[in-house]
Amino acid sequence: MMKCLKNYKKILFFVIFGIVLTITSVFVSKTQKVYAAPVTEADNTEEEENTDGSGININGRLGDLGISITTNNDESDANNGLSTTLRILILLTVISLAPSILIMVTSFMRILIVFHFVRSALGLQTTPPNQVLIGLALFLTFFIMEPVFSQINTEAIQPLEANEITYEQALEKGMEPLREFMFGQIRNEKDLSLFCNLAGIETVNSLDDIPTYVLIPSFIISELRVAFYMGFIIFIPFLVIDMVVSATLMSMGMMMLPPTTISTPFKILLFIVVDGWSLVIEQLVMTFY
Repeated sequence: MMKCLKNYKKILFFVIFGIVLTITSVFVSKTQKVYAAPVTEADNTEEEENTDGSGININGRLGDLGISITTNNDESDANNGLSTTLRILILLTVISLAPSILIMVTSFMRILIVFHFVRSALGLQTTPPNQVLIGLALFLTFFIMEPVFSQINTEAIQPLEANEITYEQALEKGMEPLREFMFGQIRNEKDLSLFCNLAGIETVNSLDDIPTYVLIPSFIISELRVAFYMGFIIFIPFLVIDMVVSATLMSMGMMMLPPTTISTPFKILLFIVVDGWSLVIEQLVMTFY
């Protein structure tokens, strides 16, 4: 016991000695001195304001680093009421919201939900993978929405780039084709009535009286209804195969064998024989026309 205490005392002594030595070396070590360079006239930044009213130019040098800042106030910016900084901010906002806009106001949502129903009906959990289904749904969305995108480009984007219309006018003209598409896909007027009542809109004389913030959720609810309806129809033939396989296994006394082990190959074979992907995609595309 006494030997153990002596060993602990030695270890504690060396630890304390090491800590003291480290702290001493930190304070005693030499530090590198930093000198401030004299400021010359060449290092001073100069601010120059253009006499033509186009903006402010700031040119100068900071040591070996050159600085040049130019702010332009174009007449096009003054006409549109937006500066270059605000344009960049709007562009970044649109880019960040682009995935949500693409999913919610186009055909993407219906296509992707139906594809997931197909995979679930086949009894396959990860085949095809999500990346394949999303990619296929994305290209089908571009195919279906191509007339709408072309109309937006012709009526809103190109005139805006030519400075023929303002941003507010471009937004209004760009929303018109999307609104026509969404109105055409709403199959049940109860969806519109529901959100009109929730928004406190009592009388609607025409479709133009329905605001966009009411139209978008109505369109989403309608798309969910159509997608689930198609998913139910897709499930029926595969459900029949599961029932036949289960009844056959029960009659043979093979109750311990999972029915999905036998029914999954038959469902895949049926899907291949009827050329299922072409049939599903064809019917999906036709629902938008």
